[in-house]
Amino acid sequence: MELLPITYLFVPADRPDRFAKAMAAGADRVILDLEDAVKPDAKPTAREALKAADLDWSRVVVRINPVTTPFYADDIAAVAATGAAGVMFPKAESADDVAALRRAIGREIEVVPQIETALGLDQIDDILRADGVRRVAFGHLDFAFDLGTSTDWDALTLIRQQIVWRSRVCGAGAPIDSVTPELTEDAVEADAAKARSYGFGGKLLIHPKQVEPTLAAFLPTEAEANWAQKVIDAVTSGGSGAITVDGRMVDKPVEDAARRILATIR
Repeated sequence: MELLPITYLFVPADRPDRFAKAMAAGADRVILDLEDAVKPDAKPTAREALKAADLDWSRVVVRINPVTTPFYADDIAAVAATGAAGVMFPKAESADDVAALRRAIGREIEVVPQIETALGLDQIDDILRADGVRRVAFGHLDFAFDLGTSTDWDALTLIRQQIVWRSRVCGAGAPIDSVTPELTEDAVEADAAKARSYGFGGKLLIHPKQVEPTLAAFLPTEAEANWAQKVIDAVTSGGSGAITVDGRMVDKPVEDAARRILATIR
């Protein structure tokens, strides 16, 4: 099982003074943001800072502006001038737009579409199957605005479930959940734990101190890892008759769950 990134930390692309701190925060990926975190008049400066940065580009994703904005073409040119491993595509609504994005960049690059509109969700199967896409990310604030709903978990439960469900059906990686605007560790850990329980495989973050509690929520606990190892040990030792671990029968789904837990241990 491929270990996909869990933590994606945003940093404004017009703040190169923060790049090194973000890269050292322990996140799997750092997202240099050209979109929401950068005011329109600062976007040219942000693109120049992006192109001038000396970074481990294998860990960098650049979030561009949506295809419908006047900033899109210049953002694409800036990404093409870097070694960024990925590009985050906000308000993605079609597989054709994903393909056009990759052609415009002109080199192999992973695209992480953000599902932030009802139309994007309606087209999610085609988006997930587009070349260069391993998984999608959810943007709950923009999605709630598009639907006219509140931003709480209850209002968007069905949306999150559909994103996880369609990702699985399309053979894509577990999706990335949206940001937690509150900066307290308890808030982000609670959101991360809930996202994991829904089937998400990662989370977008807005502050370095959100990295550790998010990892703590997504990675298996010691008790889960020990249980999974006991299950696999019991299956491996075999023998005739039913296999039980801690008083519970071990059938194929239980074995598969144990293997999935062990495969996610870092």
